[in-house]
Amino acid sequence: MSEDIIKAIVYTSLDEKVGPNPLLWFPLDLSEKVRMGVSIKSITMLTTDQGIIPSSLVIMPFPAFNLKGVVKYIERKDDARRGDVALSSITLLFDEADDLIFYKYMDYIEPIFEDSAKKFKDLEKVNAKDVEMYAEINNLRKGLIEILDDLRTKEQKGSELEAFPKDDARDLIEFHFKVVVCGDPGVGKTSTILRLTENAFVRTYIPTLGVSVSERKVEIKEKIVNLIFWDIAGQNKFALMRRHFYQGADGVILLFDITNRESFLNIQNWFDEITKHIINKSKLVWILIGNKKDLLDERMVTLDEAEELAKSNNLKYVETSALTGDNVEESFYKLAKTFVKSKNNI
Repeated sequence: MSEDIIKAIVYTSLDEKVGPNPLLWFPLDLSEKVRMGVSIKSITMLTTDQGIIPSSLVIMPFPAFNLKGVVKYIERKDDARRGDVALSSITLLFDEADDLIFYKYMDYIEPIFEDSAKKFKDLEKVNAKDVEMYAEINNLRKGLIEILDDLRTKEQKGSELEAFPKDDARDLIEFHFKVVVCGDPGVGKTSTILRLTENAFVRTYIPTLGVSVSERKVEIKEKIVNLIFWDIAGQNKFALMRRHFYQGADGVILLFDITNRESFLNIQNWFDEITKHIINKSKLVWILIGNKKDLLDERMVTLDEAEELAKSNNLKYVETSALTGDNVEESFYKLAKTFVKSKNNI
């Protein structure tokens, strides 16, 4: 249920004397530690950007609570305040596992936050009672649940049902291939997989182990191939765990950010780690991806350098953009063809 995606909502006001002050929250038994932590970070984030109030929604992490948040900032005129301006924020908390949903559907949920922000402005102006303020928190929550439920339904109907309208998709699949996706944090692994699968709701995520599993079916010469992507967290704290996920892999995608030279230099470490722990490494299909090719003006890794690294490790090299989708579909289609060809069935 989409209701479970929304872990909490906190409405915060910036008080001139006490600072960020959580005024309203859902659920009502939300701990004071979470309320204060969320309020302080939501509001003080503004001071890191010279006091500029973002007009659009902001996604920020709350690692102390293993959560992320969507924040809507509200600025209203108030003659009683310093500078004649009052600041507040609405923060929706969700599990880090669900961040794809909010990144993907930001344009759908932004209008309801905007509408709620306007209503909170009006309620603050007339010093509305808490019960009226809480009613608006509940309206926001219900509205978001309706939108998420609708998006979930459309997403599920638009996946396998369109591709396989008459038969059970599982009965048509001839091959299953496990592909582990590795690279430093922030290089775009998850965004690339999302761009390919376009399925933010239907996936399996194990936060304590740092792995997300999703699937994409591809047709190769009338053969249905199921690519199963294991998006493995790049943080050091998962180093001991992730080596177990390499086992049974048919392919490996090593991904770096062409605008982040360190992520490129670490590719060799990833390659060495995987080859150290994996069995039957000689049968693996490898691909090296340089992501964010849409930012060519900011690139810190040359094409020659990337191709040389790929050649020295016997890897195929391609450049993609998870943002625009450039070369993503083509790369994974070629990967699927290579898998099938390796089975000597084409």
